[in-house]
Amino acid sequence: MASATRESSSEGVVFIHEEDGSITAKDIETGVASFGETKSKALAMLAEALELHEGGGEPVTDEDFREWGIDPATFDDRELPEFMR
Repeated sequence: MASATRESSSEGVVFIHEEDGSITAKDIETGVASFGETKSKALAMLAEALELHEGGGEPVTDEDFREWGIDPATFDDRELPEFMR
């Protein structure tokens, strides 16, 4: 069973200690979460997830797909759902 620190305000981070030994860091205000093997790694991953959540980062291009060995033609051009925009 996972255990969590108390959420006593609407800001900050809560840590959830998972059964597999990993630690999830969850931003209370946004609900964005990420995990790592330690609190510091979980926080680093959470920082990256929050940046992406706020619109940071660069879009993935067809060239990125090719570099990763993925054929971009295998994806369709449907519009993203609202929660992914």
